[in-house]
Amino acid sequence: MKKVFILAVVAALLLVAMIFLLNMLTVRPIVPSESLNEINLPSGFVITVFADLGSGELSIPGPNPGPRMMLVRDGALFVSVPNQGKIIVLEDSNNDNKADNVTFFIDGLNNPHGIDFSDGWFYIAQEDKVIRVRDDNNDLKADENSIQNLTGLPSGAGHFTRTVRVKDGLMYISAGSSCNVCIENDSMRAAIQRCNIDGSKCSIFAKGLRNAVGMAFQPGTGKLFATENGRDWLGDDLPPDEINFIEEGKNYGWPICYGKNIHDTDFDKNVYIRNPCMEPFETPSLVDLQAHSAPLGLVFYNGTAFPNQYQGKLFVTYHGSWNRQVPTGYKIVMIDLNDFSVKDFATGWLQNSSVIGRPVDIANAPDGSLFVSDDAAGKIYRISYNG
Repeated sequence: MKKVFILAVVAALLLVAMIFLLNMLTVRPIVPSESLNEINLPSGFVITVFADLGSGELSIPGPNPGPRMMLVRDGALFVSVPNQGKIIVLEDSNNDNKADNVTFFIDGLNNPHGIDFSDGWFYIAQEDKVIRVRDDNNDLKADENSIQNLTGLPSGAGHFTRTVRVKDGLMYISAGSSCNVCIENDSMRAAIQRCNIDGSKCSIFAKGLRNAVGMAFQPGTGKLFATENGRDWLGDDLPPDEINFIEEGKNYGWPICYGKNIHDTDFDKNVYIRNPCMEPFETPSLVDLQAHSAPLGLVFYNGTAFPNQYQGKLFVTYHGSWNRQVPTGYKIVMIDLNDFSVKDFATGWLQNSSVIGRPVDIANAPDGSLFVSDDAAGKIYRISYNG
């Protein structure tokens, strides 16, 4: 009788655990929205749909398009669509602030994600390699005979996105971890590597970065900043997601440390007389963000159309939580690196427990507005100031 009672208790506990786990794993439904009235912005700002890739004249055939990283070049907007293996180009030929033409720049790629441009070359980071291509006749289509494979990248389990930034004749390439939390066998995972512009002489620039999806150089200083997505399964509020100032040779902690040099004893159960996360062993985060916000894209606003208090500030997109009991993220924040304050800029993609969009990347537009990609709604937004 006692054994039956114990078994019943164990079964009940397992059922409760399963219900909890399923609740944590449930992805909140994407609810189509015909307007953007739900999005809240500071006074004077307006958000509109620049391109709807899921319906209408600009719709892309195939799986629901998930636009990710963006590049503005000669007035055109280049956008990666990993789930379709494409880089597309959006144009606004009549200057009405809406895209009226879509061109397939290149397709047949393996989860293309990051894209950048330098000295006549477009650099594209796929899951397993970085390539570069040219468009010498300016038809917004990659010249097929120009494609060059630059460097291989680790692929397989875990985070598939790869981001590339080019500056001063050097490539910076980020690759996320192969797991939630583990010791990586491949030094290129959970790290940012730096290569010559032709893909030669690659070396690890910074490590301990679980998933640095977004990278941006600060105008004027040339300093490199990156978003960082923390590990899962430490509860609703740990560990913090991060913004990091990336310096050569630094270790940013993962999987042993997170945030302001906090030891992850849930994973690293070794007992140390001295905290292994203290400097100079590990580098603390620059800015801690709400856990599970999933910061992805970031950009320093370089225009003059916004009021003075927004100019030069860092804008960061939060893709949103997936394993938090109370969902968080699904918005854009502005960070002042003078005092490290974090303020909401655009909110409303999370409506109670329903999601109407997931911001991914953010980019400066030529007219001083901001482009924002949304891989859940399949849209590109334009945020402008009309105050």
